[in-house]
Amino acid sequence: MTDTLVGYTYKELLSMEQKSLGVSLIICTVIFSALIVAGALFLPSWGKLQVNPIQSVTVVGEAKLQTKTQIAVFSAGVSAYNDDKQAAVDEVNRKVAAIVEAVKQFGVLPADLQTQNMSIYQNQESYYEDGRQKFRPGQWNVGNTISIKLRNVDQASTLSNILSKSGATNVNGPQFTFDDTSDVANGLMADALKNAGDKAAKVAAASNRKLGKVISVTEGYTPAPMYMMGGGFGGGGGGGGAPVETGSGTVTKTVTVTYELE
Repeated sequence: MTDTLVGYTYKELLSMEQKSLGVSLIICTVIFSALIVAGALFLPSWGKLQVNPIQSVTVVGEAKLQTKTQIAVFSAGVSAYNDDKQAAVDEVNRKVAAIVEAVKQFGVLPADLQTQNMSIYQNQESYYEDGRQKFRPGQWNVGNTISIKLRNVDQASTLSNILSKSGATNVNGPQFTFDDTSDVANGLMADALKNAGDKAAKVAAASNRKLGKVISVTEGYTPAPMYMMGGGFGGGGGGGGAPVETGSGTVTKTVTVTYELE
C-alpha cells in the first residue's frame, strides 16, 4: 500500500503543516504586541500604587525629683610595717577583725561589708656603697581596706566616730548616694510622658499639624551622682563623730517618644 495522498507523501504533508503552525505563531505574537502598544497609547490611565511615609515627630520628655540620699559608703584601711612579714600580717588581720566586729555590733549587715583592697609587699631600701646606689630588702608593708555600706544615713556621724576609734589607720567617707531609685524613677514616668506630649504638641502646632497617636516610646534613666564628704581622717583618738549632712540628690526619668503628625 502506498503512503501518497493527492500527489504528496505523508512526510511532505507533515512538514507543510509544521511550517503553517510556525507562521501562525509569529502572526499571533505580532498582533499581541500591537495590542499592548495600542493599549499604552489610547487606553485611560487608572493611576499607580504609592506608599507615602508616615510624618512624625520625636521628642524627649523629662521629669525630675529631689530626694534624700539612701546610703553612706565608708572605707576603713589598716597598714602595718614590720621586719617580720608574718608579724605585720597578724597585726593587720587583728585590727581589721576588730573593725568588722565593731561595725557589725553597730548594726551593719555582713552583706554590706566587702574587702576593697589587700596588699603585701617588701620595701626596698636604698643605700650607697663605693659611690653607687644599691638596694636591699627592707621592712614588710601589709595593708587591708574594707568597704562599709551604711543604709541609715542619719547614723553616718556615729559610724564615723566608731571608725575613728577602731584602730584604722585611714578612713574615707562618707559618700552619700542612692542604692535603688527604680521605684522613684517609675513614679516619674507619667510626668515624663506628659512633658514629652507637651513638647510634641508645640512642635505640631508650629508646623500647622495635629498630634496623632504614639508610634513608639523608649525609656531612659539618668543615674544619680555620688556626694562625698571632703577628705578622710586618720584612725585613733577620741571625741565625738564629725557632724555630717546627708544632703539630697536628683532622680531623673527620661522618655523618648515618637508621635504621628496628622
